[in-house]
This record gives sequence, C-alpha cells and structure tokens, in this order.
Amino acid sequence: MMIRRSICSTLVCTLALSLLAGIAAAEEKADKAAKKKGEKRNVTSLFDGKTLKGWKLSNFGGDGEVEVKDGNLVLNVGSDLTGVTIADGTKLPTNNFELSCEAQRVDGSDFFCGMTFPVNKGHCSLILGGWGGGVCGISCLDGADASENETTFYREFKKGQWYKVKVRVTDNELKAWIDGKEIFTVEDLKTRKIDTRIEVDLTKPLGFCTWQTSAALRNIEVRRFVDKQVKAAGKTE
Repeated sequence: MMIRRSICSTLVCTLALSLLAGIAAAEEKADKAAKKKGEKRNVTSLFDGKTLKGWKLSNFGGDGEVEVKDGNLVLNVGSDLTGVTIADGTKLPTNNFELSCEAQRVDGSDFFCGMTFPVNKGHCSLILGGWGGGVCGISCLDGADASENETTFYREFKKGQWYKVKVRVTDNELKAWIDGKEIFTVEDLKTRKIDTRIEVDLTKPLGFCTWQTSAALRNIEVRRFVDKQVKAAGKTE
C-alpha cells in the first residue's frame, strides 16, 4: 500500500510539472506570435538596451558606476550598494502583474539581483545570491528578511550565466520563478506585513541593486493582467 501511494504521488507530481511546463510554453509561444503580428499583450519594456532612459541612479552613497554596455544595464561593484530606480513610478501596477528580467552576476560574491517592486500597498525585494552568494528570498515578510522567512532558499549562481527571473503579484498571492521553475509562493498577502529593508528603500517603487557585486540586466518588462488573465494568474504558470 505504501509503495502504491508513493507511485501515485510521484505520478501526480510529474503530471503537474508537465502541465505547468506546457502552460508556460504555450504562453511564451503566444507572446512570440503576438509580437510577430505587432500586437500588444499588455507588456511594457522598461529598458531599451541603449540608454538609461526611464531610470535614475538610486544614490545609496558609495555606488559603483551604472552604465549600458553591450545592450545590458550594468551595475558595477559599489561600497556597498549600487542601484537604479525607475524614474516615474506613478503608472506602475501594484497588483495583477508580472515583473521579469534576465540577470547575471558579472563579478563579486554577494547578491547580484535585488529586485524591488510594488505589492498592493507595500513594496518588497526579491534577493538572489545574498549573504555570501547563495541565499535567496523576499525581504521582508512580517519583519523577517530574505535569509530568515518562509521564502528562504539556497542555490548556486555561476558568474557570467544569465538567469530568467520573474515575480507575479495578484490580489492575495506572490509567486517567483527562476528559469521557469517556481521557487516560492506567498499566500494571504492581505494579512502579511510587507516592506523592504531600510538599506534598499531608495529603489522603491521599482528598482534593482547589488551588494559589493557587479551585475548585468536585460529584458526588463512588466506584464499587466486583464480580464480573464487575472483569474487565471493565480492558478497557472
């Protein structure tokens, strides 16, 4: 009986992962098809790959140089933080949206992607590769930062490798993915205290920062959900 249950559980997990992968592939295909036809799918590009138009320096003090190089937004090593903040955040959605980018650790050994974004009436940051290089999670949930809450996880990030990063915010749920794999889900947002660490407040309402590390960013986009997409967002990848 135990073996049967284990096999059934494995099959269910396999089918669920297959379904999510199929949905993600279909969504990507639809995005490409719409782009080819010149149609809009409520996606706004936040970085043109040529200039810093639409961005301003976060000015933490001790920032490294911020530049556009080879089509990438580059945050060079600072002492300690280097960052950019969206110049005009008045039109940003606060729920029912996705924020995505590709990020790469160029040099250094701490977080190369500190992505700050709105969550309903608050803001938080997705941290990738912090606390010495491998700690990831959301800062902050109920006063606990990315190293000590339910979203905390550890993984290796290779220098020079691009990672596809995405967060999704709906009315009552926050999800995140790396390279198409879900890394965590936070539910019941309306009952949670959500805010950034004070050190990165200057990246509100949306921005990116690094800690003693150089990073490159590209394909920074916001996708808004409309109509049926809002209901479907919390159920599918």
